[in-house]
Amino acid sequence: MIVVYTPAGGEPELYDAKSLLTSEASIVARTVDMKWPAVKEGILDEDLDAMRGVVWVLKKRAQPTLRFGEFDPGVEEMVSRYDRDEVEAWVDGAFGLMDADSEITAAKVVEALHEVPGAAADPEHARAYIEKCRAEAEAGKDPEPQPQPETSAPARKTSARKTSPSSGPSS
Repeated sequence: MIVVYTPAGGEPELYDAKSLLTSEASIVARTVDMKWPAVKEGILDEDLDAMRGVVWVLKKRAQPTLRFGEFDPGVEEMVSRYDRDEVEAWVDGAFGLMDADSEITAAKVVEALHEVPGAAADPEHARAYIEKCRAEAEAGKDPEPQPQPETSAPARKTSARKTSPSSGPSS
């Protein structure tokens, strides 16, 4: 998951929770008084404490003296977005349903995935990947499987809307 932090009057900053080291994840968990699995779930649910903790620890890489109390973003300044791997896992899983049910068409899958670009850190990549998979499905070939983590992207559990334009994923 990517946490997009857009300070008031500033440009969006992307923070990838997957880039945390174990020691950093422990600092986040201890600081926000949550176990790491709850922090990960919290990012998905756009829990402010979970997102703040992740952004704070990642900001500390460049600003080692930054204290947690000094980083207090507004409630509308952070949102979570799926990274490219999570988007691809989500889309691959959806198109994989066509193998299990002959009544599911590529058009139905594309329709069901209409919210994916808005939930992605890189909406253009999401649109292009959905289109690639649609074209492959309609041509009758299985989409090339992408290397995936052991779990697929979970369904978003929030009604929060995107509040700022996204930039490309951070490196």
